[in-house]
Amino acid sequence: MRFQDIPGLQQTKKQLSQSVLNEHIAHAQLFHGPMGGAQLAMAMAFTSFLFCTNRQGEDSCGTCPSCQKVHKGIHPDIVYLFPSVTTKKIKEAESDVFLPEWRNFITGGLFRVLPEWLAAMGAEGNKQGNIPVEETRKLLGKISLKPFEAPFKVVIIWNPESLNLSSGNALLKTLEEPPSDTLFLLVCSDAQKLLTTILSRTQRIAIQAVDEASLAEFLVKETGTNLENAQNLAISCEGNIAWALDKAKSENLSTSTWFADWMRAVYQKNLSKLVGLADQFDGLAKEDQKSLLEYALHIFRQCLYQISEAPTLIKALEKEKAFIANFSKTLNRQSIEKISEKVSTAHYHLERNGRAKMIHLDLSLQIIRIANANK
Repeated sequence: MRFQDIPGLQQTKKQLSQSVLNEHIAHAQLFHGPMGGAQLAMAMAFTSFLFCTNRQGEDSCGTCPSCQKVHKGIHPDIVYLFPSVTTKKIKEAESDVFLPEWRNFITGGLFRVLPEWLAAMGAEGNKQGNIPVEETRKLLGKISLKPFEAPFKVVIIWNPESLNLSSGNALLKTLEEPPSDTLFLLVCSDAQKLLTTILSRTQRIAIQAVDEASLAEFLVKETGTNLENAQNLAISCEGNIAWALDKAKSENLSTSTWFADWMRAVYQKNLSKLVGLADQFDGLAKEDQKSLLEYALHIFRQCLYQISEAPTLIKALEKEKAFIANFSKTLNRQSIEKISEKVSTAHYHLERNGRAKMIHLDLSLQIIRIANANK
């Protein structure tokens, strides 16, 4: 992965390359951006440039042995930490156990989200993945050795939101007194979930959403989709490149169809249908359940733009805009605020392992009450 492989974000690329060229590199950096954004790709491109033995101006060459090892995920001076789970075959969840799967995962593309990684690991049921405290404690031993080939040893922590309080505190101790030749790159999409003490010890690198024109061009190049579809996806994805790539490749609108069916059943007060949908929801993987609720929040936000007569702010596929225009007629600002609050609360309870079926059915009934009060 080189900087030139990432669409847009020229200012961020320049900032990172200049920090290397000027030898002014913070020992702990937090790459944070939107869900499915370019933060992992940017962290990997930064590492490639840092290790490259044949730099091309402000980018890595992509062909030297160091670049090739970084691309394949086998560079001896990179330590990876990421969420892991126990499975039928693996009883102790640690990053090292899943390194073969991780290498396949990152070589398949760096615009990725946690549900994809859970599927790649073979996570079963509602397992969400975490970085256990034992792993962060072992980290000190891994970085105590001098770098083998590169000027630094780089620790890439993907999805540090998966750190619990104990593992976060263990990492904090390492961040406070790191070896002088070790860099920490934390890659996340929700910095608010990190300990404030960790945030205070990192230099924050904000990875903004890629501009729509650059992203559309990237989608055409990567997927072969037509320009019109690519432009629609770039507008509607709200920075989620992983989502846009998936849509461009599959044209899968199952999420929007499921949401439309759900709202139809809510407004028809079709309780048998709602119970069935709650059963379907319960059968999904935990991350897919959360994604559906996040999509619901996205649609309600677009409806708010619609009723506020600000259609230029709407970020949605053309196929979704007709639904948003019609659905928003049943809502007002107050109902959107109340429903969004209920959806966010349901998301919160899912994260804390509440029973998905009960959470979803209760949410449906609460939306019915709000919708009726709006009449």
